[in-house]
Amino acid sequence: MAVIAIVGRPNVGKSTLFNRLVGRREAIVDDRPGVTRDRREGTGSLGGVEFTVVDTAGLEDAPADALEAAMRSQTEAALAGADAALFLIDARAGVTALDSHFAAWLRRGPAAVVLVANKAESGRGMEGALEAYELGFGAPVAISAEHGEGLADLYEALAPFLEAPAPEGEEDRDDETEGPLKLAIVGRPNVGKSTLINRLLGEDRLLTGPEPGVTRDAIAIDWVWKGRPVRLVDTAGLRRRARVQDRIEWLSAADTDRAIRFAEVVVLLLDAADGLERQDLAIAARTIEEGRALVLAANKWDLVRDAPEILRALRDRVETSLPQVRNVPLLTVSAASGRGIDRLIRTAFECREVWSRRIPTGALNRWLREALETHPPPVVKGRRLRLRYAAQIKRRPPTVAIFGSRPSAVPESYVRYLANGLRRDFDLPGVPIRILLRAAANPYAEDGQR
Repeated sequence: MAVIAIVGRPNVGKSTLFNRLVGRREAIVDDRPGVTRDRREGTGSLGGVEFTVVDTAGLEDAPADALEAAMRSQTEAALAGADAALFLIDARAGVTALDSHFAAWLRRGPAAVVLVANKAESGRGMEGALEAYELGFGAPVAISAEHGEGLADLYEALAPFLEAPAPEGEEDRDDETEGPLKLAIVGRPNVGKSTLINRLLGEDRLLTGPEPGVTRDAIAIDWVWKGRPVRLVDTAGLRRRARVQDRIEWLSAADTDRAIRFAEVVVLLLDAADGLERQDLAIAARTIEEGRALVLAANKWDLVRDAPEILRALRDRVETSLPQVRNVPLLTVSAASGRGIDRLIRTAFECREVWSRRIPTGALNRWLREALETHPPPVVKGRRLRLRYAAQIKRRPPTVAIFGSRPSAVPESYVRYLANGLRRDFDLPGVPIRILLRAAANPYAEDGQR
């Protein structure tokens, strides 16, 4: 866990920021300078990312035998073990001689420094934040620790020093983006899944036949496409659960479910002559629920008559029946002749790149502000819902946590509005987007009331 130390001269708001980050009033806060003497540690959180935060005594220039010098030694010890230091100044007071003195001292120290202009909620505070450029640490992060403003910008400044965890119970497999493409081929019985894989491999690797149900196990095969590794998984045909009576078929369906869960991209193979049937939509919904990238492929296209009309009907059905994932790729292929096969695999790689995309926190919060201005959250029980900031806490699929007041009261329709806006504005076609609404902690609430 990263360690972040809060430093600065006395009475600039270090303990107030510490309380804000740890989510409760642990450090004593008072208008008098010098209240904090020993360094205090707690578990802080920003954007769903936890880290160790250290509150330190105010930096003062004092004789070596004075109490203030011992307090400064405590601060030095905190900096020695920190990944980064938040150097606070009081933006309302502007840059003081003591700020400049300790800025020079911090530049010689071991920790990376993030300059923070606290108390910047007023006009004078914003002017003081601009003055802070002269300290030589680049652009200051303007915040109000007391009112909880500017935390999204603070998260973005600290992001290089923090490691975002996956949601509970899941692993964020970010390091696997350039590994083998895990590609599952799924669909109803007898749509040509095994024939497609045999065509890809250039050999009769899998059994095929005109009768449905030839494939029972999910078969994984390592393969290379144009120098790029692929792990292909052929699966049993999925029928409607009400029609599954045989135990072997039930186990085959469970095996296919596992293949979907462990895939990165799922190709749902359709029989072009049958169109998009209800069972196809059920398989697509299952894929989306598992958070996998989805590609639709209409097979046996070489046997289709009136191709433009059938393709138009397929696209219309996809758009109306799968609103959770707009602009799902819909390709036409022929497993028997090889038509469209290269394009299918190329699209699968492109979908994995979209599925693995990370959105910069600054851009995400600018987007959120614009989305809230365009269509504000509704009023519930006479009070406006407030969404304050957002952070992407996971890739694969893109997962965004939005922090604000009363998250449980936000209507599902408004969550869909945000998800559709994310998909449109950040170009995320064909992949599920997860939005998690979380309460922004009140640092001054009693335990159990936050």
